[in-house]
Amino acid sequence: MTVRLQREDFDVAAEIAALTAGRTDIGAVVTFTGICRAGEGDARIGAMTLDHYPAMAQAELERIEAEARQRWPLQGVSVIHRFGRLVPGETIVLVVAASAHRQAAFEAAAYLMDYLKTRAPFWKREERSDGASWVAAREADEAAAARWARPEPDDA
Repeated sequence: MTVRLQREDFDVAAEIAALTAGRTDIGAVVTFTGICRAGEGDARIGAMTLDHYPAMAQAELERIEAEARQRWPLQGVSVIHRFGRLVPGETIVLVVAASAHRQAAFEAAAYLMDYLKTRAPFWKREERSDGASWVAAREADEAAAARWARPEPDDA
């Protein structure tokens, strides 16, 4: 299992190869790569800066990854999240979920991304032609993560 925060770009194929090397128990690998967009609608983004408190971010990413391994039978997981100033077209995040069967790999990858979007402690600042601003959390991301909520034992 790999969880890394880094400024440098990553090689998706190399990360998959590292996760699956020598393994014959993996039947499915699902990946998600997040890429910095040039904008949404009419808004043009020149760059995005991801800032974080390293120890807090690393601990939270590890916790999210551990939760995914508890929920699904995964043979491997890699989570790589970049920080620093990124321009459109650059990669931001990589999730790789490997399992014996595709359902677990698909669900775990979706869970990891939904929770990275809503719980990973990053501050995002977008640079636009009319100035820079911090990005607030989006309701759509919270709604996506809410689908994974489990009922509390008292609710059952």
